[in-house]
Amino acid sequence: MHSAYAVRAENVMISTVGCKWFSIKDQWLGELEDHLEALVEFDKQGRGVAGRLTAALRTAIEQRRLPAGSRLPSTRELAVDLSVSRGVVVEAYEQLVAEGWLVGRRGSGTTVAAAVPMREATATVDFVPVGLRPLRPGVPDLGLFPRGAWRRAYEQVLTTMTDAVLDYGDPAGPLAVREQLAAYLGRVRAARVTAADLLLTSGAAQAFTILSRMLAAAGHRCVAIEDPGSRGVHDQLATALPVLPVPVDAQGIDVDELSRSAARAVVLTPAHQFPTGVVLSPARRTQVIAWARRTGGLIIEDDYDAEFRYDRDPVGCLQGIAPDVTVAVGSASKALAPALRLGWLSAPVEHLPAIRTQQRSIDLGGPALEQYAFAHLLGSGGYDRHLRRARRTYRTRRDALVAALTEFLPGMPIHGVAAGLHLVLQLPAGVDDAAVAAAARRAGLAPVALSACRLTDGHPGLVLGYAAHTPDELTAAVAILAEIVRSA
Repeated sequence: MHSAYAVRAENVMISTVGCKWFSIKDQWLGELEDHLEALVEFDKQGRGVAGRLTAALRTAIEQRRLPAGSRLPSTRELAVDLSVSRGVVVEAYEQLVAEGWLVGRRGSGTTVAAAVPMREATATVDFVPVGLRPLRPGVPDLGLFPRGAWRRAYEQVLTTMTDAVLDYGDPAGPLAVREQLAAYLGRVRAARVTAADLLLTSGAAQAFTILSRMLAAAGHRCVAIEDPGSRGVHDQLATALPVLPVPVDAQGIDVDELSRSAARAVVLTPAHQFPTGVVLSPARRTQVIAWARRTGGLIIEDDYDAEFRYDRDPVGCLQGIAPDVTVAVGSASKALAPALRLGWLSAPVEHLPAIRTQQRSIDLGGPALEQYAFAHLLGSGGYDRHLRRARRTYRTRRDALVAALTEFLPGMPIHGVAAGLHLVLQLPAGVDDAAVAAAARRAGLAPVALSACRLTDGHPGLVLGYAAHTPDELTAAVAILAEIVRSA
């Protein structure tokens, strides 16, 4: 400890990693605005120094050791005090500004935000409002959003559109946009769709809500889903129908179990099962298509992140094999950003009138300007260029996360590494994965317990996202997580 400061035990924050503490002299506690002087001591060897400093500052703010409005030392001053490079402190400050914990103003320094983000205690999967915390699954790197290409696409739309574009249009979306999207899905996902088969939606969430209402109106008594699976999709379907879990194994959903159930509709993630990462095997694909045709059933394919595959070309969609019994749901939330609310579904022709009826009952169409801009991005090649860049970035981060897990938690199986934006860490039998996830959230991380994705009992694990953070940040996060797992 620096000899210039006398630190009392009650003013010391002990973290879960190594010997790290954050201390403030007693006499400063009422005068942080003008006299904040902080020490953060930790093992400065190895990787992830900036990530560990970020985590310490974030925790101090959340626990109100740094009250709202407090002014922090300059990056240069804190770097000297901690004996680290200024770049480490700059990276930590910038990350916390981006997350909303700090506010940086030219000429006024860096201060703690007046209203800082609060950590969420619930263990849902798809829309936990915790910000871009390390290891949170289901979110892309929003910093990769192609702002320049999107701005050019949007400006092109504004320049060339007719006034009629601003009127109420077809709730299914502009025909020109659906034509461009149909061409893309055929080229990249091997889908067999036309513009007439497609409806644009406000993200995949609205698509599932529409479909659950359509199924209920058609007399379905339940809808089957994979177990484990997406709790967000479960909740959207459950607004209109009971949800029936069907187990998933190394080949995908158990079609024999599905056949024994009362369900005549099933939601699948065949290209990249969420969350296990399993690809539905060819034999199971044949089985589930045969089940649908034999029973008059309907397959709802959630194609949520299939464009991100790192070991080979993306697996073609199930809809391309069996368009007569398959509804395909997709969105740009993982590829671009959730905030755009750009989604779509395609359906067999006999189901389209009922689906359109349900869509009209929900709204009168989506954001046409954004839809046209998306179509321009597709047609100009900007979307493909963005995906190529994103794939390279995410593969590097995937590799870093796997390496860190192998280093800090050796021997624990890792699943689902070939594709997507997340993987699954299998925990030893008997470990309470919900308790581990809760402890990780308190430490500033956001993994999801595998049990939170289940409706029945199963092996414990953690769903870990890697897309939104750098390799160093992921390594630092795993170091924290490893301490928590070992203590469990």
